Amino acid sequence: MLETLRSIIQEVNGAKDLSSSLDIITKRVQRALDTKVCSVYLLDTNIDRYVLMASIGLDQSAVGKVSLGAKEGLVGLVANRAEPVNLDNASSHPSYVYLPETKEEQYESFLGVPIIHHQEVLGVLVVQQIEKRIFDSEEEAFLITLSAQLAGLIANAEARGAITGFSPSGIKTIDVTFDGVPGAPGVAIAEAVTVFPPADLSVIPNRQCKDIKAEISFFNECLNAVRVDISELKMKIKSQLRPEERELFDAYLHMLSDQALGNEVVAKIKEGSWAQGALASVAMEHVSNMELIDDDYLRERATDIKDLCSRVLFYLQDKQQETMEYPDRCILVCEELSAAMLAEVPKEKLVGILSAKGSGHSHVAILARAMGIPAVMGAIDIPLSEFDGKQLVIDGYNGKVYGNPSEELLVRFQEIVNEQAQLSEELEAIKDLPAETLDNHKIELWVNTGMVTDSATAKARGAEGIGLFRTEVPFLLKERFPTEREQTEIYRTQLAAFYPNPVTMRTLDIGGDKALPYFKITEENPFLGWRGIRVSMDHPEIFISQVRAMMKASQGLDNLHIMLPMISHMDQVDYAIHLIDRGYSELLEEGLNIKRPDIGVMVEVPAITYQMDALSKRINFISVGTNDLIQYLLAVDRNNPRVAKLFSVFHPPVLHVLNGIAKNAERVNLRYSVCGEMAGDPGAAILLMAMGYKVLSMNITALGRVKSVIRNITFEQAESLLAKSLQAEDSKSVKSMIDMELYNAGVERLLRSARS
Repeated sequence: MLETLRSIIQEVNGAKDLSSSLDIITKRVQRALDTKVCSVYLLDTNIDRYVLMASIGLDQSAVGKVSLGAKEGLVGLVANRAEPVNLDNASSHPSYVYLPETKEEQYESFLGVPIIHHQEVLGVLVVQQIEKRIFDSEEEAFLITLSAQLAGLIANAEARGAITGFSPSGIKTIDVTFDGVPGAPGVAIAEAVTVFPPADLSVIPNRQCKDIKAEISFFNECLNAVRVDISELKMKIKSQLRPEERELFDAYLHMLSDQALGNEVVAKIKEGSWAQGALASVAMEHVSNMELIDDDYLRERATDIKDLCSRVLFYLQDKQQETMEYPDRCILVCEELSAAMLAEVPKEKLVGILSAKGSGHSHVAILARAMGIPAVMGAIDIPLSEFDGKQLVIDGYNGKVYGNPSEELLVRFQEIVNEQAQLSEELEAIKDLPAETLDNHKIELWVNTGMVTDSATAKARGAEGIGLFRTEVPFLLKERFPTEREQTEIYRTQLAAFYPNPVTMRTLDIGGDKALPYFKITEENPFLGWRGIRVSMDHPEIFISQVRAMMKASQGLDNLHIMLPMISHMDQVDYAIHLIDRGYSELLEEGLNIKRPDIGVMVEVPAITYQMDALSKRINFISVGTNDLIQYLLAVDRNNPRVAKLFSVFHPPVLHVLNGIAKNAERVNLRYSVCGEMAGDPGAAILLMAMGYKVLSMNITALGRVKSVIRNITFEQAESLLAKSLQAEDSKSVKSMIDMELYNAGVERLLRSARS
């Protein structure tokens, strides 16, 4: 049974569309269980009915035409219960509804299992027999297992159809909604541009070419380049190979010939496809077919085809990369976005981000908020490549994506876009005013940044310091480690731009969801692995070069603070301070007149919250990185959209920990602040202020909103709200209390777009 399951899923995975997928399912299940009937009913949300989408055994004229209401018949019973129904006398069951078009009256045995994806019933998989009998436990287990594994593939196939404008039953659709998770607030309406990692055949979008003749010539040029590579490789290692192994290279060259794969790709280009899409389509079709073959030798040739076509794709992408053009307004769409991908798009053209991977607390989402670009993350099981070139609406407040938008929908969301612009203008008016409550309690608002160019903007918007300069961003945008001189220039620009205000520079924080393209870290559990200070301690040459560059850059300015990430042990602090002091001594010996900077620790690992007394003997300040701290407290991978809803800054235990950190830091006389994304949430900022945090550091776009809220409440109100929040049992209760407080304070407009 396990082998049968594997082969069915593999075959469905290679299907071109929803109809093909369902046909494969019904044929293969009917054969595997030796039943008379196998059918699939899918929910069409446009009509709220379960439509018979495919069947072996029922009358074929009924397929696509017959349907049952959401609570009608045995299919409706399975869907409503979201559990299997196994009957030996179906027609006698109270829920039975006879559908004469299907001619199913002869079938008495009925087994239906729900197809569930992300807690929603997509449809029902049904098998039927003529004789009266209960399907045995093994048959039922097989069907349950199969439906669970097929759910994602069916959802993906349904989404492909919806993107092109049709529901499962073929009804023309508009305003098709896809769910993700909120990444960065705001709404964007623009054309989607799909970007993808190099040489990955599985993610190439469908695009039309402008000049078929030129595209064919270009493809043949790249194809020939790979032929040359293979021929040279064969000659290079010829003496090390047996005759039969040399024949394998000849087979590769034949696959790449005009009579084989090359000819098929050219045929698709002649139909109007661009070369990359044509190559990917041909390659993946061959790979899917060969993986289904029982013969091990032939099945392994699928890997050869994938490798050869990936080589051709590399040449195609390498030569076409320079000619990439972006529309004036575009939404960047990708399976997994990187900082480098964002940097390639002209800043004035990028208006939105849609990513399959990541959540609202992933690194790309944080960058999006810093750039003020609406983002939806975690759009899993959606074929994002199908969005390429189509108009989209993304709602970063609610984590929604809308395809095939109607005029009414566009008007509604354009109103939100206009309101966003108006609110920004109103917040601009308070940028030079202090963040001070109605009863004169003042706090400082600093910014988090990684882009040197953001400094002037941040200062102009009223930022009083930089609480977190992400030094890894310049590293992420290069193809090698930057030299000490290059780093010095970058840091000097940042320090000078904010002088005399303080600038807190975090030492290199890579690993987790921040991978350098030239320094790969591959781990099964990266967030608990080699990251942050752990990398720096294993590579002191990188660390000391960086801190030397920071201190060099601070000469004559003396506004540098150095912060250490991912600290969990005191020996990490001791070693880092030792290296900083060594670098400082070296610079003094070189004749530089610099002041030793204040040194601090980022509180991200829960263990460090219990070591305040030890920290106070070594460092000058702490800053709470709420993104990772909450991730570790709640055991929630903040990049995993499947558990994103469990990550909450308002969870009462999180508030208790943050309150405890503030009280302990106060007790040992350590300066303390918050630089995590929580500080940029207007409601959370109120609670942090009440806990005693006098410095909150956030992304630039959050400054005005947080300041507006603080200026419209009293500190006494904030303390009362904190006291009630600490007594709450869940995050929803805390959020409701905060929303009510903001409403009573007259700043509900800061929430209006999110509620729309």
